[in-house]
Amino acid sequence: MTGLKTLATSSKHRRIAALTLVLLAGTALGGYGIARADETAGLNASAAVQKNFTPVPDFSALVTALKPAVVSITVHLKISDASEQVPDPNDQGGQSGPGGASPFPFPFPMPGFGGGQAPQPQAVEAKGSGFIINSDGTIVTNNHVVKNAKSITVTLSDGQSYPAKVIGADPRTDLAVVKVSAGHPLPFVELGDSRAVIPGEWVIAMGNPFGLSNTVTAGIVSALGRDIGDGPYDRFIQIDAPINEGNSGGPLFDQKGRVIGINTAILSPSGGSVGIGFAIPSDMIKRVVTQLVASGKVTRGYLGVEAQMITPTMAQAMGLPDGQDGAPVGALIAGISPSSPAFRAGLKPGDVITKVDGAPVTNPGDLAIDIANVDPGHDTSIEYLRNGKPHTLTVAVATLPTNPNKDFGTNGAGGPDMTAHGDIGLTLAPLTGHDLAQLNLPNGTQGAVVAQVQPGSPADEAGLQSGDLLVGVGNDPITSPDQAAAAIKSAEGKGGKALALRVVRNGEALFVAVKVPDSKKAG
Repeated sequence: MTGLKTLATSSKHRRIAALTLVLLAGTALGGYGIARADETAGLNASAAVQKNFTPVPDFSALVTALKPAVVSITVHLKISDASEQVPDPNDQGGQSGPGGASPFPFPFPMPGFGGGQAPQPQAVEAKGSGFIINSDGTIVTNNHVVKNAKSITVTLSDGQSYPAKVIGADPRTDLAVVKVSAGHPLPFVELGDSRAVIPGEWVIAMGNPFGLSNTVTAGIVSALGRDIGDGPYDRFIQIDAPINEGNSGGPLFDQKGRVIGINTAILSPSGGSVGIGFAIPSDMIKRVVTQLVASGKVTRGYLGVEAQMITPTMAQAMGLPDGQDGAPVGALIAGISPSSPAFRAGLKPGDVITKVDGAPVTNPGDLAIDIANVDPGHDTSIEYLRNGKPHTLTVAVATLPTNPNKDFGTNGAGGPDMTAHGDIGLTLAPLTGHDLAQLNLPNGTQGAVVAQVQPGSPADEAGLQSGDLLVGVGNDPITSPDQAAAAIKSAEGKGGKALALRVVRNGEALFVAVKVPDSKKAG
């Protein structure tokens, strides 16, 4: 669809936002009163400002030069089932973003929806933005702008309109390329180097918010590398330049007129800009767009691991060293897909990947992007920790499949009786055939089902849930409740401050760090 992706905020956040607005309004009124008092005292405020004020940058010449390469995109589609095609802004989809927010595509308000009436088949027109990267009419935009389009019209800044066709799209990064045939060379802009961007520098956003073409806003880079929970390759540039619905696909320029990002999403309590916007960095755009232009699709490397962040508690539980700033580094392997390159190379759950081809890996996001950028078939060096000791291996990266295999279970059968482990607040049950069917696990899977979690216990505080399948304690596999209880007791007796429990939840593997009660710590 089209429009800007919006990250909805919780009711608590909405109350805070409203309070902030009131406080700001109060500050503005107070400032007005002070200014009037100074004026009556005979002070020349204008002269003081002219003497001491440092003017902000003037972007007018830059905007004049760049505007011809920025386009408005109108998408036409026919919706037969609005509930399938148009996301409900109140449906948060079970995905969590920053601060409890939940990301979802938020399209323009469209006539004929809502009002309690069943939607009828109708033609829908929606709008977005884009920018020309080649004089032949090649245009970059967001995938969610042109997704499901029946027809696309591109309008230049001078009002000329042309039909456009989709050359290629990549849902994983929300990027798309469309093309128009104008019959003559078109003005275009260049992609810059987003790796050189730093927080605090000025940026310009251009686009078509709410259908208002040729709109320009300015602001600064607020932060880099933001993960908003929108996909595996999140590395957004956060900006405070106002962007709204319809800005999606529009360029984010640096002060030299180079595109350093593509405006994609906002975090907002209302659906409008509150100064928290997100742009896909140009380095990602370059790689994806180059492939889309060449072949209409994107090919990525595939390792076949399920990785997760390492918390300080998890680092304690697994005896992992801290990074230079004292925080744990690396990507913890929670699961490995059978027959994957990682499986064949000998990587195991519990290993911590620290480098890919010499490049440091600080978190799972780094790993996902680094592996995706490897050409399939390339022999890649992986540096990792196993039981705290460094190792290196070479793995032949494969091609990322359309639906990567996420079967991270283990083989075996459960025991006959439930086992309670009161120290950490867990009650474990054997894994039955019924459980395998309910959990959609293959026959022969081994482990112990979490039957109960005692409220307020260490297991509860760690986030363990009834229905989780416990498949390992540390790096040791689990085959039954009794074995799990024995392994937990043994790990506690070694004097650690936390236990690393490996579980499978909703078909995905992850490690959960459970703090050991003080009474059980060795000393």
